[in-house]
Amino acid sequence: MTQVKNVIKDNYNAMLLNEFLRKEIKDAGFSKVDITKTPTGTRVTLYVTRPGIVIGKKGFGIKALTQKLETDYGLKNPQVAVEEIAKPELSPSVMCNRMGSHIERGTAFRRATMWTLQQIMDGGAMGVQITVSGKLRGDRSAFEKHTAGILPRSGHHAETIVDEDIAHVQTPMGLIGIRIRIALKERVVPEFEIQNDSVQDKQIKEKPKIEASTETEQIKEKPKIEASTETEQIKEKPKIEASTETEQIKIDEEKIKKIESLEEEEEELK
Repeated sequence: MTQVKNVIKDNYNAMLLNEFLRKEIKDAGFSKVDITKTPTGTRVTLYVTRPGIVIGKKGFGIKALTQKLETDYGLKNPQVAVEEIAKPELSPSVMCNRMGSHIERGTAFRRATMWTLQQIMDGGAMGVQITVSGKLRGDRSAFEKHTAGILPRSGHHAETIVDEDIAHVQTPMGLIGIRIRIALKERVVPEFEIQNDSVQDKQIKEKPKIEASTETEQIKEKPKIEASTETEQIKEKPKIEASTETEQIKIDEEKIKKIESLEEEEEELK
C-alpha cells in the first residue's frame, strides 16, 4: 500500500503544481509541465509560448521559481528547463486560457468560441471540439458543443491523436467551464504508403516548362510587379507581434468583434 500511496501523493502534487504554474506564468502562455526524477534531483520541463518571460532578466525569474518549487512543493534539487511551443494554436491549455480571458473581459461566449475554433483550424489541426458549460444565458445551466474537421472520439486514435484540456472562468453569472479537444495531423500514422513510383509516372506528373523561342514571345510574358520605391514598401502594414499573452488577447479582441454570430438575432426574437 505504501507504493500506491506514494503514486497518489505524486499525482496530487503534480495537479497542484499544474494549477499553480497556470496562474503564475499565465503571461508566458503556459501549456504543460513534465516532472522526471533523476539521481541528482528533479527535472522540471516547462512548455510555454514565450520563454523569455519565465527566465526573466539575468535569470532572476527562473531562480525565484525554482526556490518556490523547492520550498512550497517539496521538490528535491529542482532543475527547471524551459522549452518553446512551435504552434500555440495546437495546444489545448493555451487556447483554453486565451478563450477564458476573452470571456472574463466581457466578450460573448459564442464569439469567443467561434474565434478560438477558427484559430485552431487555421493553425493546422485535423479537427477540434469546444464545449462550453455553465450559466450561459440565464439562471439555468446549459452547454454548447462546437466542432470542426475530423475528430476521433473513441478507440486507439482518440487516445494517441487527441489532446484535451479543461479551464474554468468566474463570471458575474457564475462559473463557466471550457473544454477543448484538438486532433493533431502529425500523430496520424498511415496504414500504407507508396514509396517507389515508376519513372513513366514521374515524367507524366512533371509538366514541361514553356520557353519563349523569339523575343516577341518574351515581351508578351507579364513581368512580376515589385515595389519600385520606398513609399510603396512603407504602405504595406507590418504585423503586430505581442510580447505577452495579455497583449495577444487585446489584439484578438478587435478581430473578434468582426465575427458574425447569431446572438444579436436571438435577443431580437426574445
